[in-house]
Amino acid sequence: MGLKVCFIGLGVMGYPMAGHLKTKGGLDVTVYNRTTEKAAKWVGEYGGSHGLTPAEAAAGADVVFACVGNDDDLRSVTTGEGGAFATMKEGAIFVDHTTASADVARELYATAAQKGIGFIDAPVSGGQAGAENGALTVMCGGDEETYKQVEPQIANYAKMCRLLGPSGAGQITKMVNQICIAGLVQGLAEGINFGKRAGLDIEAVIEVISKGAAQSWQMENRYQTMNKGEYEFGFAVDWMRKDLGICLDEAARIGADLPVTKIVDGFYEEIQQMGGNRWDTSSLLARLEK
Repeated sequence: MGLKVCFIGLGVMGYPMAGHLKTKGGLDVTVYNRTTEKAAKWVGEYGGSHGLTPAEAAAGADVVFACVGNDDDLRSVTTGEGGAFATMKEGAIFVDHTTASADVARELYATAAQKGIGFIDAPVSGGQAGAENGALTVMCGGDEETYKQVEPQIANYAKMCRLLGPSGAGQITKMVNQICIAGLVQGLAEGINFGKRAGLDIEAVIEVISKGAAQSWQMENRYQTMNKGEYEFGFAVDWMRKDLGICLDEAARIGADLPVTKIVDGFYEEIQQMGGNRWDTSSLLARLEK
């Protein structure tokens, strides 16, 4: 297609996502990472090139993708010193895969528009495995015409991608996603703990109930490691608390009641106090078993 793209942020998600743009999409990819060694490693593995700043990496790109930590990180790589917006050409598009607030999405959408740049907020779900397998779910907010231009590129690492409304709608949808997950994981943790204390064979129990109405992605993909007390992998508790904090802030703003989410967020705080900051979110079971 002759597109030149940039990917900013080579964490556990961004590294393979950028790789898919290169290998599956066949695109000319320039990467940037706060740790230059990581960017150099990516180039050694996939080819392409890397920039020493977001601005350097984004110069001349048709589409700039980003997947960083939070609102402040996102502002830093876009409008901060050496940020990508300084060198992005008119008509280029910035696609943000960070899980951030809807406020920062709308803020950067407006700033980008003033510079003649398109902006799509596009948080993802599916975890590290989804990123590595090119099977992420991508929730987008922004202008329809802008979205149509980047949808084919996003398809290189997504099994589902949809525009859900104007700027900020992608981030709001990701909040819905995290709200649902929080309750599901707590329910699964309680069910496994209950079954173990009742003397049941959890493997057999899950094999049966996972074929009925209780089935969920969390049940299918996490029950075995939860049953073994293994949590040193996956989506970290610290990240989930960041996401749930965004949900609770937005809920307060729009007047939505999130009683279960608030309770589960408190449970994750207890996990942090147990030293489980980097444990997988399924570690809610560890709190019940302590």
